[in-house]
Amino acid sequence: MLITNLRVSKRFVAVCLMVAAAVVSRPASAESPEQESLVRTVDLNVGEAVSVELCDGTTVEVKLASVAEHRDPVRNALRRALVQVEIDGEPIALESGNYRLPKTVGRVQIDCPVTKGYLARANKANPWSLDRDARLRLWPKGSPWIRPGTFGYPLNQRWFAGYTQMCNQIADDEKVESKTIYYHWGLDFGGAEGMVDVLAATDGTVVSTAGKFLGKKSDYPPTVEPRYDVVYLRDERGWYYRYSHLFSIDPAVKLGARIAMGQKIGVLGKEGASGGWSHLHLDVSRPMPSGRYGIDDAYAFAWQAYQQEHPTPLVAVVRPHQLARVGDPVVLDASNSYSAAGGDSLEYEWTLSDGAKAAGPTVERTYDRPGWYCETVKLTDADGRTDYDFAKVMVLSRDNPRKRPPNVHAAYWPTRGIKPGDTVTFKVITRNIEPGDGREVWDFGDGSPTVATQSVPKPYTYAATTHVFDKPGGYLVTIHRENRRGERATDRLYVRVEE
Repeated sequence: MLITNLRVSKRFVAVCLMVAAAVVSRPASAESPEQESLVRTVDLNVGEAVSVELCDGTTVEVKLASVAEHRDPVRNALRRALVQVEIDGEPIALESGNYRLPKTVGRVQIDCPVTKGYLARANKANPWSLDRDARLRLWPKGSPWIRPGTFGYPLNQRWFAGYTQMCNQIADDEKVESKTIYYHWGLDFGGAEGMVDVLAATDGTVVSTAGKFLGKKSDYPPTVEPRYDVVYLRDERGWYYRYSHLFSIDPAVKLGARIAMGQKIGVLGKEGASGGWSHLHLDVSRPMPSGRYGIDDAYAFAWQAYQQEHPTPLVAVVRPHQLARVGDPVVLDASNSYSAAGGDSLEYEWTLSDGAKAAGPTVERTYDRPGWYCETVKLTDADGRTDYDFAKVMVLSRDNPRKRPPNVHAAYWPTRGIKPGDTVTFKVITRNIEPGDGREVWDFGDGSPTVATQSVPKPYTYAATTHVFDKPGGYLVTIHRENRRGERATDRLYVRVEE
């Protein structure tokens, strides 16, 4: 999928900001924003059609033709929602969420953040405030997805520096027998605990910090939920931004304070309901067509911001993670990767955990024993640039799927600007493991001896080690740990050392 051109004219943006929002995208309960948003949002049932006025004043006809939802055989959880839409009679196929960027059809760009199937058995009742079969978002062709200069990347680290869990991804670390399913909303950016600065994605006012509100709770929508490790900002669009699991909160972040985009909010951590792995959870809530505030998928906004701040011509994408049983076929899919030069010339080279090699954007394979697998894809473009990403697959026993294999999460710091001779800190934790079950083994990919660490699963405590790379280049760092049943968990990191 190719990213839409983000360099649009000032006149185009000005027109988008001057035009009043379409009725279908501004519920009656919406606050009066000081800054107009570019996105238009509609919720539709299958077979329903509506006229949508875009931010540039043009109107398009939108029809939801069908929704096909695919569930897995392990938890009967929704894994893919495929949506057929017609724009002015022209059909287009979309996949809901799961690291998908908007597509262009005719005069518009369009995506589908969520479908109604993600609400069934969910562990929280309708955080999206979706009452129909699917939600669609629309922009004019060539428009940015969020007004340039009003949204910044929320971390001072490299894109996909570690494990992520974006909208609609399932928390497979839950028990298989759980009656509810955590369909994740918001964006989780994995990183090294206590080392990564969390930055304000927008200008905004601090309305909640460290469990306290500015004013009364009744002044805010239900999506604003205070906690000791959480900060909420409200921007000039009337949108609320949640920064969660903070290791620490910056002293300048006080109730009522004005925060500038890019200003430090705090430090990334694993506080609160983090599941024990260090990450920033960022979610955005705004008025929805249902007339209530609901979660919005900010993946495209984060992508646009990162590309503007750190132009990256090649990005390998082989996410989200997957769940399977021993013997089940698993399709590893890197076709959502991005190349500024176009996707037709990309080469895909897979290195699998059993030592096999494969080529092409997709690969199908099976696993003969439980474990947490990490498969590697190398992406090469026509100019010889390369990038890597890692497909995570949790494989359960077919006879006893309640016995979960270990799960490793690794991170490193710094993630950008590393030079030969610099000290890099690596952190790791293994979950679903007993304290005496082996140690983490690190291979830094540069021919140096392996290093062992031992994290503590409960209470969740990361183990740390450091390493120095002597030469510039790209290094694949591999970390694994086994339990007493011989089930292995593997994680990988791609570290770039500059000239």
